[in-house]
Amino acid sequence: MARTESKMRWLDWGRRGTAGAAIPMALGFDGVTQRFGAVTALDNVSLSVAPGEIVALLGHSGCGKTTLLRLAAGVERPSSGRVLLEGRDVSSPGSFVEPEARGVGLVFQDYALFPHLSVRENVRFGLRGYGNAEADATALRAIARVGLADLAEAYPHMLSGGEQQRVALARAVAPRPGVLLMDEPFSNLDRRLRDVVRDETMALLQEIGATSIIVTHDPEDAMRVADRIVLMQQGRIVQTGTAEELYRRPASLFAARFFCDLTEIETVVRDGEVDTPLGRFPAPDLPDGAAVLAIRPQAIRLVPKGFCLPARVVTRRFLGEVDHIELAVGGLDKPLMARFPTRRDSVVEGEDVGIDITMDEVLVFPVGDT
Repeated sequence: MARTESKMRWLDWGRRGTAGAAIPMALGFDGVTQRFGAVTALDNVSLSVAPGEIVALLGHSGCGKTTLLRLAAGVERPSSGRVLLEGRDVSSPGSFVEPEARGVGLVFQDYALFPHLSVRENVRFGLRGYGNAEADATALRAIARVGLADLAEAYPHMLSGGEQQRVALARAVAPRPGVLLMDEPFSNLDRRLRDVVRDETMALLQEIGATSIIVTHDPEDAMRVADRIVLMQQGRIVQTGTAEELYRRPASLFAARFFCDLTEIETVVRDGEVDTPLGRFPAPDLPDGAAVLAIRPQAIRLVPKGFCLPARVVTRRFLGEVDHIELAVGGLDKPLMARFPTRRDSVVEGEDVGIDITMDEVLVFPVGDT
């Protein structure tokens, strides 16, 4: 039976700077398609990851993120296209390189620890080609770096979920892989553990310098860990860029929804603008036709009753640092969502207020651009 992690152990990681550096490799996908019977999991995906870059594959379940990861690791072979390591094709029938020969580390979502092996033996498992003494020393060094030196002889069933995650990470980084692949590494952790484990994991990745791809469905994880985010939908890449680029300039309503809650209002573009019950908004780059106005919660600013646009507070939910508020506005058939820093003199349900809208937090997309 797994034990509950001690009150402070989840904060206890080894000393930074002791993991040792890897030699990062360039990783590429060239027109990769993957089919499983009638299902197309990946559809002509091309992507280049620079040596030492940390990339997050972000998207809903079933969009192809994990399939792309497994192709990179060599666990699966593409239906067509190529996987490239340092520019070399490692996936085609005549040049296929087995997973253990790729110099790629993989952390599975379920950690995939061997239940009959101790922590030390699990981490040592990937150190083929090492002598016994060197393998033991390398494994123990990796275990110490993730803060589990005193559990080296424990077995997986004796560990908490957070400790098992760290063992899987230690096993992946011990051989100093040129590429490190992580499949939803934080999804099984509760919020208290998640932030610490995520931050310490990223410190470790930066320390070893390996080219890293992290699969996640959580936009906050992607924004906090990655140099670049690759947003996927139905087996295709729909947008790539830094966290700020994807947030500030989403290529579609789908991308905008992924990074923020939105109030969406159906409207029509005419002569480069849209007219709504909230007022007129510019849409200079869109052709005339049906559109969706998307308003982020932080676009709303409360002002005293009688100023700007009249509204009524429908609900207020205290969320600690912020209040989540829904506002009824004349002409809208659903509440307008807003979010503000919590104040002791916050508005109350049923109160009449005025609202102003910050234009740079308002987006307009053509209908069908999802």
